[in-house]
Amino acid sequence: MTIEWVCKHHTDLGKEQLYAILQLRTEVFVVEQKCPYQEVDGRDLEGDTCHLMGWDGDRLVAYLRLLDPVSQGGDVVIGRVVIAESSRGNRLGHELMEQGLKQAQRYWPDTPIYLSAQAHLQTYYAHYGFNVAGEPYLEDGIPHIGMRRV
Repeated sequence: MTIEWVCKHHTDLGKEQLYAILQLRTEVFVVEQKCPYQEVDGRDLEGDTCHLMGWDGDRLVAYLRLLDPVSQGGDVVIGRVVIAESSRGNRLGHELMEQGLKQAQRYWPDTPIYLSAQAHLQTYYAHYGFNVAGEPYLEDGIPHIGMRRV
């Protein structure tokens, strides 16, 4: 599988790209994880939000969102990290995180990065220099932990 990585400011997204992003996030976060919540949260088109997409041909198979530090109180915030179910198990998640960190550095050099991790992924994010920042909490019925990389 050859992935084409594309990172775009929200103002540069085509409607087909935005549709693919929302479709993938809903497939995984709402349907697969059986978690009814407001997935389209109003942040996708605000500030300097950027969208990192991993395309396998014409299929979006990997994605994460970068919220700018100005709108987020000083840290870049990585969120909505997702791999299509059909593309899991081949280290694509690691490639996605490496690309995400590269893009965060490109857009906001030397700025701390925060993410809200599902608790069972704490070790995965620690591999990329993230440390626990706060106490575990439930978000939409799923255990999460805040993590920060300085």
